Amino acid sequence: MSIRYVLTAAAPSPAGHYSQATVHGGLVYVAGQLPLDPVTRELVPGGIEEQTTRTLANVRAVLEMSGSDLAHVLKMNVYVSDISLWGAVNATYAGIMGESRPARAVIPTRELKAGCLLEIDCIAALRE
Repeated sequence: MSIRYVLTAAAPSPAGHYSQATVHGGLVYVAGQLPLDPVTRELVPGGIEEQTTRTLANVRAVLEMSGSDLAHVLKMNVYVSDISLWGAVNATYAGIMGESRPARAVIPTRELKAGCLLEIDCIAALRE
């Protein structure tokens, strides 16, 4: 089986030597996505709710380019710069994810890219 590397203009382009996602063996591995506008690569204005919404939109764009979607996510990791933000992150996340309830880890961290309050990566199954 070959590995396919994914790149879409609908999510921020990688800032280093990595792909937005790799596809292999029926799975999509999405690299960490930040709350950056896909065109300007600037941090979206607003607070944690806006950052969560933008980050999940970036994840969705990468998944869709890969042949998957949020409903096919198996595992999601949410890195949050301050655990006190978790309630707002979870509420926004639940509103976007709807009935989809993938396995999830919340990982508190100190600092992310300047101004970013969270980062999200995931593993998803390809749509059949």
